[in-house]
Order: sequence, then C-alpha cells, then structure tokens
Amino acid sequence: MSDTEEQTTDTTGPADDDGSERRRERRLSALNSARRVLARPGFTRTLRDRLAVLATAGEVYDLDTPSDMYGNGVVEALEEKVAGLLGKEAAVFFPTGTMAQQIALRCWAARTGNPAVALHAMAHPMVHERDAFSQVSGLRPVRLTGESRQPTAAEVRDAEEPFGTLMLELPLRDAGFLLPSWEELTDLVAAARERDAVVHFDGARLWESTVRLGRPLDEIADLADSVYVSFYKSLDGLGGAALAGPQSLVDEARTWRHRYGGMVFQQFPTALSALMGLERELPRLPDYVRHARVVADALREGLAAAGLPWSRVHPEVPHTNEFQVWLPYDADVVAEAAVRTAEETGIVLFGQGWLAPAPGLCSTEVCVRAPGLEWTGEDVRAAVAEFTVRLREETGNRAAG
Repeated sequence: MSDTEEQTTDTTGPADDDGSERRRERRLSALNSARRVLARPGFTRTLRDRLAVLATAGEVYDLDTPSDMYGNGVVEALEEKVAGLLGKEAAVFFPTGTMAQQIALRCWAARTGNPAVALHAMAHPMVHERDAFSQVSGLRPVRLTGESRQPTAAEVRDAEEPFGTLMLELPLRDAGFLLPSWEELTDLVAAARERDAVVHFDGARLWESTVRLGRPLDEIADLADSVYVSFYKSLDGLGGAALAGPQSLVDEARTWRHRYGGMVFQQFPTALSALMGLERELPRLPDYVRHARVVADALREGLAAAGLPWSRVHPEVPHTNEFQVWLPYDADVVAEAAVRTAEETGIVLFGQGWLAPAPGLCSTEVCVRAPGLEWTGEDVRAAVAEFTVRLREETGNRAAG
C-alpha cells in the first residue's frame, strides 16, 4: 500500500489536517497495543518489530552465502521463485510496484507500436501514481469504465480507439477488492486478443485471488502476457515487487529498471522478507479469504441490529480477504468513534482510516489476516455493538456542540 493509496485520512478538509494526523497516531498506537485485531499489518509496527522478523530468515534462505549486489544472490533466488509460482519464463525484482508497471506497460507499448493502454478509470495508475502513466512513460489511457465493477468483455471489444495493451487490476482495490469470475476473466482476455492487444495483470493482490477464481496461480497468470505482483500488501514483506513474463520482456525490463533508478545496490532485507512471505503467508491466504466472509456476514448483522439508518458491506461476499464498509455519517465522526473503541476496549474492528467520498458518507477497508482467524461471528457482532455505542455518542456530541 503506497502513501498515496493508504486510507490515512480521517479528515474532511485541509483545516483538519493537524487533528487528523493526531488521530492517525492514536489509531496506530491502539492497533499496536490492542489485545484483539482482525489484522496487524507489518508496516504499522515499530522498527524493532520489523527487524525482528528477519531473525528467522535462515529458515527460507542460506544466510552464509554472499550478500546480494545489484540484483544477484538472494534477489535472483526470489525472482526464480516468483517465476515458478506464476508459471512464467522469468521474473525481475523491482523496488516498487509503480516502477514495475510503468516499465512493463512502456515495454509493451514499444513492442505493439501503440502507447494506448485500456484500463479501468479506478485502476492504480490512474489514481495513485501522480500521472506517471503519461508524464514519465508517455502512455495514453483508454478508459473502459468508471463504474465500481470490473470492466466487461463487451467494453473491451467496443472501446472506441485501438489500444496495444489491456491492463486488468486483479482485484480492483478501489472498487472494493473486486474480481471477475473465471469465465468473465477469460472472456476479457479473449476480447483483448480479438483486438490484437497484449494483456498485463496488475496482480498486486493476485496472491489471494485463487479462492474466488477457483484456479491456481500459474493458471491465472497464464492468461496474461505479463504479471506484476507485490511482496508487502498480502505477504507482509518489507516492500518490493516483481514483474513476470517472457524472458525477452524481463531482459528489457531490467534495462529500463536501471534507467529508472531501480538498480539498487543491495536489497537483501526486502528479498528475504519476500521469501518469508511466500513461504509462510501465501499458503494461509485462502484461509483468510474464507474467514473474511464470516467476518463480513457478522459485520452486516451487527450493523443491522444496531439500528443505524443504513450500512453496507461491499461486496456482500468478499472476493478476497479485504472488503469495504460504508456508513451514512461524516468520516470525522466515525473515525473518532472507531479510535475511541480501540482505545477503550483494546479491540480493533476498524484498523484503517475513513474516507469521505461525499458529505455525510464515509467508507473504510477491513482486512482479515492471521489474528482475525480467532474471531467468531459473535466476537464481531460484540465489537460492532461497542463501536455503535461510541458512534452515537460522537454523533450526539457533534450535534450538541
């Protein structure tokens, strides 16, 4: 999760920035000290905690081998591991996913002779990369749809201008971590092939998509010409990403990685943490996805029982281990109620900030990881009850004040 996409804001405007930052600090403090959470992402922990993770790195890689320099050693081992998991000829490590995707798409543009990329208006390059898509890489977007769903094969076939690459974000995070069905995905790819376009998957969270799609990673990745994956979003690594595809594309991407300033001298902490994530977290992701459905059901029931004007858990059945919750209140009010609940009970139901897409409307993201597997439906409903008590208190305080 990048700085630009993390749900850090509990604010409704610049005037509230100082208060929002203080609340964010309270939220992270409560998250780290809580006795019960649905997820405890590594990036929220202290430096000491993060360094301690590497203490057991010897279980996944021989620490008596020479350290890496400019991408060899443990970085090469990680690249080989990713290529094998995704069933691709090769893979190349990148320090960031933004760099990996920009380079993948510009390489395909050069090969197809068409700089236009068909993608969703809510896709990561359109929303979270500060126009690097066009400003740095000279690419031109062809927006297939702006609706909160995956694009359709018909929209790909009927796009009004030619495009060289179809980019699909799997899952589409800003729309609620939405995935197509397997049939819909194969139809999307077929539609792109009919237009002589290559297919690139933004698979930052592809690792947890196997449950919904009902296929193993390599079969999913086989649909695309290239795939980007992240090591810190789902796998809880220190950072980093990889681009997998044909050997010739990967070789060209290495050249562009150097040109973009991504040829980092040593990356062994990040590479080791990625290998650890592939070994330890990847096998558990299906359990997280399945339990997220239990949590979502209980959240919906608890919010309905609380008698709120309305609420929405989206999607109703989560496609991955993450989903959205929408409430009809100002984000500032809900954020304070959520932080107070965490501070006063030691239980964190909503660990992310709240966004304000419109006045009187807010949303947040819920993630279920290993700690969340301990929660029963009754635990969730009880936590919702604690939260809604404080939500009513905050609402009353704002109305009176």
